[in-house]
Amino acid sequence: MKFLEFDETRDFPFYNHNPRISKVGWFILLLTVPLSLIFYTIFGGIFSSDIIGGLAFCLTMLVPLLYFSNWDYGLMFRRPTRNEIILAVLMFIGYMIYSILMGSFLDVLGLSGIESSAESMGITVETTIGLLFSMMGEELVKFIPLMFLMRLVYKFTSNRKLTIVIPAVIIVICFGLIHYYPPYLTLASVLAIQGFGTIFEMYGYIRTKNIFVPYISHLLTDATVFIVVLLGFS
Repeated sequence: MKFLEFDETRDFPFYNHNPRISKVGWFILLLTVPLSLIFYTIFGGIFSSDIIGGLAFCLTMLVPLLYFSNWDYGLMFRRPTRNEIILAVLMFIGYMIYSILMGSFLDVLGLSGIESSAESMGITVETTIGLLFSMMGEELVKFIPLMFLMRLVYKFTSNRKLTIVIPAVIIVICFGLIHYYPPYLTLASVLAIQGFGTIFEMYGYIRTKNIFVPYISHLLTDATVFIVVLLGFS
C-alpha cells in the first residue's frame, strides 16, 4: 500500500508519558471499561433504547479519557484524511473476505454456532442506528486497555516493537472473548472472527494513530452484517 501516505510524525499517546497519566488515572480509566458495559445494559433497559444505551456505553469511557488527556482530543482523534478513509474501507473489505472464508472453514468443522436471525440477535432499525455510538464504545474498549498495556510493556522493556505487538495480541484475544455468546457463537468462532479478525481494525489504528480509522472500518462491518440479517439474507 505504498500509494497510501500517512503522517509518520504522530506517535501513540500515553505509553511514554506523552502525556503522563497517574496510577489513579489508569485505575479509573480501566474501571470505566467494565462500567461502560454495565451502563449499556442498565440505561438501554431503563429507556428501552439501544441509542441511549450506546451513548452511555461510549460516554462512560470517552469523558474520563478526555479528562485525563487534558481535553486534548487530538491525541486520539482527528478528521480522517482521504488516505485514512481509503485505508478504513480496505480494512473493512479485508475483514469481510476473511470472516466469510473463516466462517466457511468453521462451518465445515462444525464450530460456527447456530444460524442467527434479526429476532434472535435483537436487530432492529434502532439498534442499527445505535451502532454510531456503540461502535465508538467498542473501539474505546480496545483502546484504553491497549494504551495501558503499551505503557506497562514499554516501562519494563523500552522496546517499541514489543510495546506494540504484545498488547495488540492480548487485546485481540480479549476482544474476541467478550463476544462469546453460546449457543449462537462458539469459542472457536469468536476467537477466529471477532478476535483475530479485529487485527484489520487494529492495523488501521497502528498505521494512523487515529481512532476514527478503525471506527469507520468497524462501523461499516457491523452495519453491513446488521442490514444483511435485518433484510433476511443471512
